[in-house]
Amino acid sequence: MKNVPIKLLFVVSAFLAFSCSTAKKAGKSGKDATAMAKTSAKKPGKNDPKPYDKVITKDAKSDKGLFTVHTLDDKFYYEIPDSLFNREMLMVTRIAKTASELGFGGGKTNEQVLRWEKKDKKVILRVVSYNVVAADSLPVSEAVLNSNFEPVLYTFPIEAFSKDSTSTVIDATPLFEKDVKPLGLPQRNRSSYKISRLESDKSFIETIKSYPRNIEARHVKTYAAGNPPSNSSTGSVSIEMANSMILLPDVPMKRRYFDERVGWFSRDQTDYGQADQKSKTLTYLDRWRLEVKDEDIEKFKRGELVVPKKQIVYYVDRATPEQWKKYIKQGIEDWQVAFEAAGFKDAIIAKEPPTVEEDPEWSPEDARYSVVRYLASPIPNANGPHVSDPRTGEILESDINWYHNVMSLLRGWFFVQTAAINPEAQSPQFKDEVMGRLIRFVSSHEVGHTLGLPHNMGSSVAYPVEKLRDAEFTKEFGTAPSIMDYARFNYIAQPGDEGVALMPDIGTYDKYAISWGYRPILDKTAEEEKPILNAWIMEHAGDPMYRFGHQQAGDVVDPSSQTEDLGDNAMLASEYGIKNLKRIVPNLIEWTTEAGENYDDLDEMYGHVISQFNRYMGHVSNNIGGVYENYKAADQEGVVYTAVPKAHQKEAMNFIQENLFETPEWLIDKNIFDRIEFTGSIERVRALQSRTVNNILSLGKMQRLIEAYTFDSAAYSLPDMMSDLRSGIWSELRTGKKIDTYRRNLQRAHIDRLEYLMTAKDQAPSRRSSSYVKVTPVNTSQSDIRAVVRAELTSLRSQLRSARGGDAMSRIHIADAIERINLILDPK
Repeated sequence: MKNVPIKLLFVVSAFLAFSCSTAKKAGKSGKDATAMAKTSAKKPGKNDPKPYDKVITKDAKSDKGLFTVHTLDDKFYYEIPDSLFNREMLMVTRIAKTASELGFGGGKTNEQVLRWEKKDKKVILRVVSYNVVAADSLPVSEAVLNSNFEPVLYTFPIEAFSKDSTSTVIDATPLFEKDVKPLGLPQRNRSSYKISRLESDKSFIETIKSYPRNIEARHVKTYAAGNPPSNSSTGSVSIEMANSMILLPDVPMKRRYFDERVGWFSRDQTDYGQADQKSKTLTYLDRWRLEVKDEDIEKFKRGELVVPKKQIVYYVDRATPEQWKKYIKQGIEDWQVAFEAAGFKDAIIAKEPPTVEEDPEWSPEDARYSVVRYLASPIPNANGPHVSDPRTGEILESDINWYHNVMSLLRGWFFVQTAAINPEAQSPQFKDEVMGRLIRFVSSHEVGHTLGLPHNMGSSVAYPVEKLRDAEFTKEFGTAPSIMDYARFNYIAQPGDEGVALMPDIGTYDKYAISWGYRPILDKTAEEEKPILNAWIMEHAGDPMYRFGHQQAGDVVDPSSQTEDLGDNAMLASEYGIKNLKRIVPNLIEWTTEAGENYDDLDEMYGHVISQFNRYMGHVSNNIGGVYENYKAADQEGVVYTAVPKAHQKEAMNFIQENLFETPEWLIDKNIFDRIEFTGSIERVRALQSRTVNNILSLGKMQRLIEAYTFDSAAYSLPDMMSDLRSGIWSELRTGKKIDTYRRNLQRAHIDRLEYLMTAKDQAPSRRSSSYVKVTPVNTSQSDIRAVVRAELTSLRSQLRSARGGDAMSRIHIADAIERINLILDPK
């Protein structure tokens, strides 16, 4: 100790004394310690929760539902029950109101699952994905979780807790006032309109309403736009968005797995927990939850029809004109016969909503109700979207959007396809009973979509063409086995075919598909159902009445799954259709005009004649280079894909040459033109012919011809097809006949298409290809296409140089064609 400095000893002594003294003080008085703690406690921070009454004051308007929504001044508060944290909710984003050329109201733009979570002093809104999964019990589930991190959509400071501490209050206003992209205008529109930012001073919340299962938010978004599609003087785009947040069911519905042999709207999920030696995509149906009541199970097993636990109920909007309500309701309940095939009676019913006096709280936006909504819109359309649980495919609700001008579209279709044999269609205004029947047809078709059925474009090919002229056959079977086909109306029936049916009803395929998708399979898991579902399909394998063919867009591959067609032979069906158009055109003025009115209806209906004729040309020309697609499972005999026979393709080529490339004089009626236009008739025919030339000479069709001939030397080859096409289009070079205006235009269209093909870019399947769009891959510089086109141009030039005769304009045209080909073959 003698070596320790005195100062250090003093410091240690003092420290020990101080420590002992403090300990004695604390032990001496608990009250003093509490007082000290209160004094040193942290004061409430700016972002800490406040007392409930300080946030939700007596001036707030409260709307109770899924969450209680409090409106105070220009703010909207969500009071979230603790029981709803960590529950999945589906957010569906739609464009509610839009400006001209900005899409249409009701169009869905986004759909995502959300989860509300509490963390410290914040509420977090996460986006949940069910695209990639694995069972929690499996080791791989940890890897799936790590590679599927749930992004944060928004965070909210906690404003307050309820007085009983069972709910949490947040200010939800920024979620809809700010530019939260998944809840606003889609990115594709932002790019197209060159949108740079949200103009917050012109954006606001219209309403937020709470219902027992959902919350509906309406908000106006105004964006600064460099290329607005309308109202360009404003330099902006304004739309009203609708966001529906729906609570997903506590107990998920049992899935039913998809099979491509039966058409169905479906969803995918990649499951890493399957026994397969790779990740497996599971695809399951979107469908309503139709279940047998416990007390009816024995009846159901005996084959008796039973009413489901919960019926599918559609309400017809109060805004629907009174004279059309019964027809829309009939279209809904037409599906009862299909559900009877599935074992249910009265499974789907139509109702009118309560009046405002009966129930002032009833709203079509309430997710408990599915509604046919009547929209005062010039859009000539109707659509049937639905909202479904991504975990199971259970359809939760559906609204059918019925636009007023769909009646205009129906009138045009019915007129141009049936007026030749149907006096009820030979007038500018249909009787209510006639229009009502058409409305019922469309109502039924759209309801089919909401039940889970997509378009079945392969249905109508099941009927032989001549059977569609048979009254007895069509009364029993309609015009197609499925109302989900775009079979429309019976354009094949000819004068004298009295009593023939003019449109489809719920058909054989519809009953089969609903039974396959909805008939309960009791006491089986979704996996255990698969052999039973397969057996149901195999009962009808090979029967065209039960065939499904998907909808195609762009380059049509399968000519037996086309829109707007009828019967099993496009050439014969189109021949009958053209005969009827030839009967309609001379009567157009009489059938479309009224004293004191102008010629707008004449103009519109002549346009429908042109469109219908163009459809026939498409139906026929798509047989060239076509490949039939008939879905099969591995245990079925035969192949899935078969090239259209050579003779059938050549028949299609001859039909096009005779009915379109030889100028369709019957379509050129100066009597009509002098009433509807000062010019345009020549251009109209040129566009029809050019469109078909381009369709025949599409890269996909040409490549499929090359491939078919590679495997079968008896197939229709690309050089043969090109030679047949040239021989018909340029027939005057052999005969020396005068080449008229229409033919000169057609021949230039042929040269233009050949020029395009000489420099056309490669065609590769899109990464986002769908069942609607199937792209045939083509490497244009390395395939035979360019070589064959060069040979065609050389042959054509040789024929042109040898051509003789014709008038002065014909000779000018030939010289010009030679020069065009020279420039194509030798651009330098």
